[in-house]
Amino acid sequence: MTTETALQQQVPHSFSPDGSVLLLSTNNWADTSSANAGFDISVLPLNGERTLRPFLQTKFNEEAARFSPDGRWVAYVSDESGRFEIYIRPYPGPGGKWQISAEGGGEPHWSRSGRELFYRDEDKMMIVDVETKPTFRPARPRTLFEGRYLLLDFNDYDVAPDGMRFLMIKPDPAESGAAHVNVVLNWFEDVKRRVPGAN
Repeated sequence: MTTETALQQQVPHSFSPDGSVLLLSTNNWADTSSANAGFDISVLPLNGERTLRPFLQTKFNEEAARFSPDGRWVAYVSDESGRFEIYIRPYPGPGGKWQISAEGGGEPHWSRSGRELFYRDEDKMMIVDVETKPTFRPARPRTLFEGRYLLLDFNDYDVAPDGMRFLMIKPDPAESGAAHVNVVLNWFEDVKRRVPGAN
């Protein structure tokens, strides 16, 4: 669910494993400076004073943040390279960052073990093996499978706990053509004609 006001948009993405904080993408429409032009990643504590605080704030877009199962890492999407790629940073920081994808990517999901990260690269489902101890070290991305599945939002698939099955939405072949938009003019006049007593 996206929360939007005249001044800010907030898109929730991931709860910490202990349920104490929520990661969100936020965009402050009131701040038009070039330093804050896109979406940033914020943290909302769910205990005590519920005040948003920044986790990652740059002039680029950072979105789709996901906690690792142990809560020590955050995978997210950023367009800092000129296209959307997957990155990982330690939580709560500070620390370095690691670029995970190589040719674009979105929608990161951790495996329950925390030893793999899944993401989408258009029609490809990608997987990256990661080591987090003693230091963070990602392997090279590899294609897990390919297929036409709907791209709806920041979170349009899910991974089974065993990491072997995926829940995704296949497009309807009957709707594979160009979308049609019907525009109805003077629709209120039609309502008044069909519904007695409509004003």
